[in-house]
Amino acid sequence: MPTDLSTHLFSPFQLREVLFRNRIAVSPMCEYSSTDGFANDWHLVHLGSRAVGGAGLVLTEAAAVTAEGRITPDDLGIWSDAHVEGLARIFRFLEEQGAVPGMQLAHAGRKASTSAPWKGGNPLDVPANGWQPILAPSALPFAEGYQTPQPLDEPGIRAVVAAFAQAARRCLEAGGRVAEIHAAHGYLLQEFLSPLSNTRTDRYGGTFENRIRALCEVVEAVRQVWPERYPLFVRISATEWTEGGWTGEDSVALARRLGPLGVDLVDCSSGGNVPQATIPLGPGYQVPFATRVRQETGIPTAAVGLITAPQQADQIIRNGEADMVFLARELLRDPYWPLHAARALGHKNAGPAQYGRAFQ
Repeated sequence: MPTDLSTHLFSPFQLREVLFRNRIAVSPMCEYSSTDGFANDWHLVHLGSRAVGGAGLVLTEAAAVTAEGRITPDDLGIWSDAHVEGLARIFRFLEEQGAVPGMQLAHAGRKASTSAPWKGGNPLDVPANGWQPILAPSALPFAEGYQTPQPLDEPGIRAVVAAFAQAARRCLEAGGRVAEIHAAHGYLLQEFLSPLSNTRTDRYGGTFENRIRALCEVVEAVRQVWPERYPLFVRISATEWTEGGWTGEDSVALARRLGPLGVDLVDCSSGGNVPQATIPLGPGYQVPFATRVRQETGIPTAAVGLITAPQQADQIIRNGEADMVFLARELLRDPYWPLHAARALGHKNAGPAQYGRAFQ
């Protein structure tokens, strides 16, 4: 694949009317630090530090579109108008630092009502601060010990679709400029996509067209309230790493459907829907999924997964393997990774004036 010397990690990138100062995004990372879904000072400092550190896009963690759609009782939420004010303060700060503020909208589906990882990460029943119902496409628990979910009927699906749209409206009111719909990692919308978790026989199950219906309806509903001037992303698990599950071919076919519905970028992750999947972890192991979707559909993509070195991230962009790189753990380890990367790659430092003397 030829190298494009004119496009690199620190090239500006425009989608619709939003200009990102570089191709580096803060991937959504659950912080499990909310009470009743509210953003607080932890989120301001956590997300604000990454904006100060030079990222072009800063996405919040998965924000639950309904209370029962949380992964844990400690998740960030966007199911109430009351959540807007705390988010607005954070989004204003992100923009002041030159980053584009965005939010990932999510529903945990059958993986809801668990404890935070450092509290064990186990399913919670109602007496232990968990909740009912747990909602999913089919009555199939995620794994042993998980609650058996309640299959959504069609009115229930319509309610979830409406909840995503209302969440997008609130994100916009808070000052968000990018909305990402979470359809990956075994959460509700991926559960509809996968034949391993969706055994329905109605118009939301069975064929590929039926299994993608719920996600397509969410995209359409969100686009009705999300302005034309702002980009809409969808995160997918490009493969389940399991025989009989969702495949790379499915991801390409899905992306071809999402583009005309108003999706501007497909964020390509993998796995999460099948607990026993064997995943070949290694540097950049998910990048080929982003490359394939980009090449076969023409839709911009983001690469994510064990991208850690500046030269590695830069080559992904230069080689046309993806349009953006989403960093997670590396930005937890170093909020100022973009500033260090700019220096390592020989680009002019774009950090805050207050820190300029440290990055000369």
